[in-house]
Amino acid sequence: MLVFFGVTLPNHLVQAAEVPAIAAAANIKFALDDIAMNFKQQTGLAVRISYGSSGNFVTQIQHGAPFEMMLSADEFYIEQLHKAGYTQDAGVIYAIGRLALAAPKQSELILDSELVGLGQFITDGKLKRFAIANPDHAPYGERAREVLKSKGLWDAVQPKLILGENASQAAQFTISGSTQGGIVPLSLVLAPQFTQLANHVVIPDHLYEPLNQRMALMPNASETAMRFYQYMQSPQAQKVLSEFGFNLPQVTETLD
Repeated sequence: MLVFFGVTLPNHLVQAAEVPAIAAAANIKFALDDIAMNFKQQTGLAVRISYGSSGNFVTQIQHGAPFEMMLSADEFYIEQLHKAGYTQDAGVIYAIGRLALAAPKQSELILDSELVGLGQFITDGKLKRFAIANPDHAPYGERAREVLKSKGLWDAVQPKLILGENASQAAQFTISGSTQGGIVPLSLVLAPQFTQLANHVVIPDHLYEPLNQRMALMPNASETAMRFYQYMQSPQAQKVLSEFGFNLPQVTETLD
């Protein structure tokens, strides 16, 4: 027998449980992979996670994609689904995302939290390619654009942009050497496979609107999906999120 959140689950039900499909923002991939592995070790239950941009997942869910849960990169997309009746409720904030300025180790771009080095790099005519996620459907790309605008760099950087379909692809562009740098999720640049190839600095939170990452269950959510939703709010899961650079919500609240 397995015990989870005070509920005893017979082994034969664990084995028979279907594996739910979960949509998750690309920026939480490394953290969520660890959380899902810990969840399976503790409960015997597995989840199948698809990673991508929050905006694209909204479109897929609206067109009938059989996801049982969505973890968004911000609040907007969950609110959009909730208002249209695609979620059980308004969900909860599970983490607060943060941005980093990153560059391949061979890049000449000087990294600093206020983007002074990037501004000088542009002035010197050295910037050729710069990566962010597509701001039209990826919250981290939208916030990256906000940072660049706040520093007066957007107009100069825009012609040089290489847009990732999602935050993970933008991070891949940043470390691959196909760009000289990028603004990407801190949660991705902290992963070992990133730190081996690139350097980064944390961008101050005050330069962009908070990335309140919200999750919600769909009306078709199975028992396994509901348990994973609960587990995401547990101290064990929150510890992993913190280790990957996320800020944590002070309290878990549900929108009206």
